[in-house]
Amino acid sequence: MKRYRLRVAYDGSNYHGWQEQNNGITIEQVLNETLSKVLKEEITVIGASRTDAGVHAYGNVAVFDSETRIPAEKICYAVNPFLPADIRIMKSEEVEDDFHPRFVDSRKTYEYHIHNSRIPFPTNRLYSHQVIVPLDVEAMQEAGKYMVGTHDFKCFCAAKAQVKTTVRTVNDVRVRKNGDEIIVEVQGEGFLYNMVRIITGTLIKVGLHAYPPEHVKEIIASKDRAQAGETVPAKGLFLQQIEYL
Repeated sequence: MKRYRLRVAYDGSNYHGWQEQNNGITIEQVLNETLSKVLKEEITVIGASRTDAGVHAYGNVAVFDSETRIPAEKICYAVNPFLPADIRIMKSEEVEDDFHPRFVDSRKTYEYHIHNSRIPFPTNRLYSHQVIVPLDVEAMQEAGKYMVGTHDFKCFCAAKAQVKTTVRTVNDVRVRKNGDEIIVEVQGEGFLYNMVRIITGTLIKVGLHAYPPEHVKEIIASKDRAQAGETVPAKGLFLQQIEYL
């Protein structure tokens, strides 16, 4: 029995998130069913990030144990033809038997895509959040700097989340603009439920001049979810990569 690691990319539009559940089809469910079919044994994957319904990924990570004789690097080629077109295994490799994708020090990078134009572009409608009022990207960049570091991010956590602590470490927040597209990139060692989407909603309020960039310090200090911005839609969020340290 060996352990294999997969780097998985997917369009989350048609799925109820990563984690297998009873109320809809999920990424995890599809991977389990397809791997079991191709490898001819019962396979259960363990994912690194349980992305929410509608969230996309360039590089989520999953592991599974198998007795397959298929070379590790060729598992992705063997399985991909049997997966739906909106899920692909980008890389497969063998790892140590005790490697667990959630219990190893890692750094996750998320991107949130904003389409900043008065008229929405049809091909962007599933993969970005439309904001019709021009955003001040420089103000958003400045506000992002106040989010970097280890803080109690309770204000950026969905109210229904059940966690032992809301203290997290954010390594970097960047905001860049390319034409009508604005991308918010957040890198951290772990995130709270809806944290990146609430961070983005808060940066949008700064970009709309609802308050100055330095007000972010007061929002964090308040530990009050009501003080932060809205939770922007899931469709604009992408798990870019997971780096193991």
